[in-house]
Amino acid sequence: MNRLPLALLPLLAACVPAGHLDELARPAPVFDPVAFFTGHTRGVGTLKIVFSGPKQTLVEGHGHREGDTLVLDQRVKKGDEAATTRQWRLRPAGNGRWTGTLTDASGPVTAEVSGNRLHIDFAMKGGTHAEQWLYLNARGDVATNRMVVTKFGIPVASLDETITHLDD
Repeated sequence: MNRLPLALLPLLAACVPAGHLDELARPAPVFDPVAFFTGHTRGVGTLKIVFSGPKQTLVEGHGHREGDTLVLDQRVKKGDEAATTRQWRLRPAGNGRWTGTLTDASGPVTAEVSGNRLHIDFAMKGGTHAEQWLYLNARGDVATNRMVVTKFGIPVASLDETITHLDD
């Protein structure tokens, strides 16, 4: 098996942006995942993967409530690849925290709200780990999303996306 020299690891990490976008953090409006993701959403972004060119992404979502749980079904299109589907299920866990599942995840999903920021954390299939930082705009209808995927703690992919809540 070919292994990369350790000296190349910092160079790889430099190819992927850092996670959170602190300059977008505000105390209000408070990010309410149920309010934002209920109904239709559309995310448009750019996925960057180490050793690969950037891919345009399109994520069409439809969310609804089942009791206290947000159920979000998404259709994901990456570049020229065939579209895939996934489902998020998030429920409140108290004090701005959320727990749930994602069909792309290999374990539980955790999330935490702090002002206009929603931070999501989960392990992915294939031994990678994902963190997302979503920042709600002042009107509450658009969120800026930065996702960073790591393997062995080293960034290997990132997504910068604008998610719009669409009127039904």
